[in-house]
Amino acid sequence: MARITGSYPDDLDLLIEGAVEAGVFSGKSDALREFARDYFDDHDEERVAAAVALYEREITTLGDAARLAGVNRFEMKDILREHGVELRLGPADTADAEYEVEAAQELEYADTDDNTDEDRSATK
Repeated sequence: MARITGSYPDDLDLLIEGAVEAGVFSGKSDALREFARDYFDDHDEERVAAAVALYEREITTLGDAARLAGVNRFEMKDILREHGVELRLGPADTADAEYEVEAAQELEYADTDDNTDEDRSATK
């Protein structure tokens, strides 16, 4: 989990502290995580913009950018093209390739045993 150090107004700090004291949040970190999560849940365009920026700077892969944007990979490719971002196709490294193999192994395919050669020739 990433750590962030920052500044915010004293009034906001007091409100967060009060919310922790009231049992709304278990700690300041929980409150800030919830605020950030709520923001991106309510602001789809900003969520997508962040994912595009991260992909463009080569910080994330296509799959990670899609997950962060809340879309599938095909939609993310279209979004990146719309923003003029060049696609990086293929795995970036060994870990990315292993992830792709694991994801492919989890895919469910239709049972192909139902259509044997005999069935196909009988329908011709």
